[in-house]
Amino acid sequence: MRGGEKTDSLHRDSVALDSLGMDSLTVDTTKKKEPLDAPVIYEASDSIVFTKDGYAHLYGEGKVNYQNIELTSAVITMNMDSSTVFAKGVADTTGVETGTPIFKDGETPYESKIMRYNFKTKKGFINNIVTQQGEGYVTSEEGKKGADDEIYMRHGKYTTCDNHEHPHFYLRLSMAKVRPKKNVVFGPAQLVVEDVPLPIAVPFGFFPFNSSYSSGFIMPTYGDEMNRGFYLRDGGYYFAISDQMDLKVLGEIFTKGSWGLSAASNYNKRYKFSGSFNASYLVTKTGEKNMPDYSVSKDFRIQWSHRQDAKANPNSSFSASVNFATSSYDRSSLSSLYNPQQYSQNTKASSVSYSRNFPEIGLNISSTFNITQNTRDSSLSMTLPDVNISLNRIYPFKRKKSVGDERWYEKISLQYTGSITNSISTKDNLLFKTPLTQWENGMQHKIPVSATFNLFKYINIVPSFNYTERWYLRKVKQSYDPSPASTDHVKRDTINGFNRLYDYNLSLQMNTKLYGMYKPLFMKSKELQIRHVFTPTVSYTYTPDFGKSRYGYYDTYTYTDEDGEVRTVEYSPYEGAVYGYPGKNMSQNISFSVDNNIEMKMKSDKDTTGYKKISLIDQLGASLSYDVANKRWSDLSMNLRLKLTKSYTFNMNASFATYAYEFDENGNVVVGDRTEWSYGRFGRFQGYSGSFSYTLNNDTFKKLFGKKEEDEKNKDNKGKEENEDEETDEETEEQNNNSNMRKTEKASVDSDGYLAFKFPWSVSLSYSYSIREDRSKDINIKTMRYPYSLTHSLNVSGNFKIGSRWNMTYSTGYDFTSKEMSMTTLNITRDLHCFNMSCGLVFGPFTSYNFSIRANSSMLTDALKWDQRSNTGSAVTWY
Repeated sequence: MRGGEKTDSLHRDSVALDSLGMDSLTVDTTKKKEPLDAPVIYEASDSIVFTKDGYAHLYGEGKVNYQNIELTSAVITMNMDSSTVFAKGVADTTGVETGTPIFKDGETPYESKIMRYNFKTKKGFINNIVTQQGEGYVTSEEGKKGADDEIYMRHGKYTTCDNHEHPHFYLRLSMAKVRPKKNVVFGPAQLVVEDVPLPIAVPFGFFPFNSSYSSGFIMPTYGDEMNRGFYLRDGGYYFAISDQMDLKVLGEIFTKGSWGLSAASNYNKRYKFSGSFNASYLVTKTGEKNMPDYSVSKDFRIQWSHRQDAKANPNSSFSASVNFATSSYDRSSLSSLYNPQQYSQNTKASSVSYSRNFPEIGLNISSTFNITQNTRDSSLSMTLPDVNISLNRIYPFKRKKSVGDERWYEKISLQYTGSITNSISTKDNLLFKTPLTQWENGMQHKIPVSATFNLFKYINIVPSFNYTERWYLRKVKQSYDPSPASTDHVKRDTINGFNRLYDYNLSLQMNTKLYGMYKPLFMKSKELQIRHVFTPTVSYTYTPDFGKSRYGYYDTYTYTDEDGEVRTVEYSPYEGAVYGYPGKNMSQNISFSVDNNIEMKMKSDKDTTGYKKISLIDQLGASLSYDVANKRWSDLSMNLRLKLTKSYTFNMNASFATYAYEFDENGNVVVGDRTEWSYGRFGRFQGYSGSFSYTLNNDTFKKLFGKKEEDEKNKDNKGKEENEDEETDEETEEQNNNSNMRKTEKASVDSDGYLAFKFPWSVSLSYSYSIREDRSKDINIKTMRYPYSLTHSLNVSGNFKIGSRWNMTYSTGYDFTSKEMSMTTLNITRDLHCFNMSCGLVFGPFTSYNFSIRANSSMLTDALKWDQRSNTGSAVTWY
């Protein structure tokens, strides 16, 4: 039933057409002044009853709308003259009250037991009010709503627990003023946990509820550290600069004089770029002043991450990943001290890169800035910049309009690759003190020219010419230094100037493919077919002798030794140059390599093509080369690749030495000139290393043994899922309206009707190994082989959940060589609904523990918490 105050048909039928309304009394036709600015629309699912004294009673899901105000309740009584309403719920036979009033002014809803409201003054009295503000709920036994939507409360509660009727914890408010979506100001308040008042109280308080992006203070954390004293840290101010950028400034201070500052910013421009920047500065003071153990260290750290959106510019990109810090920063920062992985990290890498592509000419230019740090010895390697220029392959002799067959010279192609680098290796405290003359720099150009021809239709011949040129801005001349102060008696003079070095080589390669097919006699119903692809390759490379004096790449100096003989030392002025220098002596190499690939095809109903391909050996290859000039073979290299599963590929690379060990005139073991083959032995195995990992979880054994049961279960659940899909929209809407409420999971039962047992878990196993010659032991004289040593370790990590609220993660490892456990970490967390409890244990060289319990609400997490951790200045002794 629906109605309106101005044109109510029920009112007209029950009054105007009533026989009493047709009596001899005079009817007042004067138009009354409307008391409201807009019509009041009301409805009820059961009935609407009007009385002579001007009241309208709405029964059953009553609803009253006025402007942006909406009131729903099981029973609503409305005074048509004074514009007041009274609403309450209805108790059922069991005494449970349903249909309690829900008042909504704009977007802010209020729940209550009894409510009185005046539409004209927009004031009202509310009993047992419940309203959600921000992440929390505000409830009160008595409340008064003002004309500006503010609510004055007595005997109220504030909690972030979604079970607001009986919260696990709350602040008992003696009085409060609530400004919806703005703030709550309250008087004396006391903390109550599980209905137990705690001796924790505040004289007044303030909770901001700002749904918009805004600035504000950040509450610091407190604690103590043995070396630096009591502290306040991670407190500061948050600046909401704009919707695309923010800034967080934090500080920390210790009672013994240490302090620090940090600034962090996030930025994001949609469809353009996004990133974050973090800079921090620490001053750490340990010991007592004027004492031998007193020290002061100053450290800083810069972290920057930047990513360009792929849609911003398809032809250029800019990215950054910077993690730069002084070598002692991680040992001074409390955040690093309680993070074993970060504290034990010895290397840091940073890079900033930019690339630009010119598709119309096939040119690509990229530049990077790299820094690699080793915090163990404070060493640093920096490259600024490292520019690479590449030109796509072009065919300079190809005709624009081809007529007839392709001519041989049209197959000739060339490329260009250039690079510029400027780098230095030093200590981090000497980086800005190093002059530019000590930086290593240079430029390199590479131009490969090649073509591919076909011989006898089956053999591919690829001749190529490779030209390389290097530019350096200095060279180092060497001379003999007879001074006793000189350790190596070599005097080095740096000569600045432009230096051009070039070299080239010629090569010829031939390769082909041989196919072999085999059809096994067994499993004929599967129509098995095995294909073997054999790819042999032979190549010849010629490099001229660039050690001649006319090139100027090598020089000599002479000196007289202790016996009076004149010695000549040959060197290159470009030793240590970033791109090297051309080699000496003519080089002619013949290389041989073979590749094998074996696949099997079998009939399968599961594949859409009707056949399934299985890789038996993805690659089995070997390569060997012979130096014609020196008449010496290289080592034999072999590689094997097997696709064991869709997600795992086994790779193995091994090397076999060609020349055998022998004893020199002093009885030392050296590599001789005779091959292992001449002794009737295969090449000497030089070692192999590798690793593999696998993850086990709940579904691992189900996939192997429970597939049929799972399929039947899916069929049974298919009909249920279709019925549940009809309710999805309603559930989704309800979840959106209660997004802050705790997510619950419906209990499920197994096929026997018992509560289903769930124990989610996962274990990741990682095994690494290395087999190498152990030259620390004696060689076997008969076989001329050193014994092999195996170095291997096992790492285990994973997690498991004991129930729906307990979670445990762990990581450990064991080194079989040293027979020691690696660093072991164990973290246990417990969801306490409104709170979260966590405990962390670290075993190993950095033994420590930490325990924390804090509120889940982001507003209260820094206020309602308790942290306890071991001191970083002393080790923990476990009994």
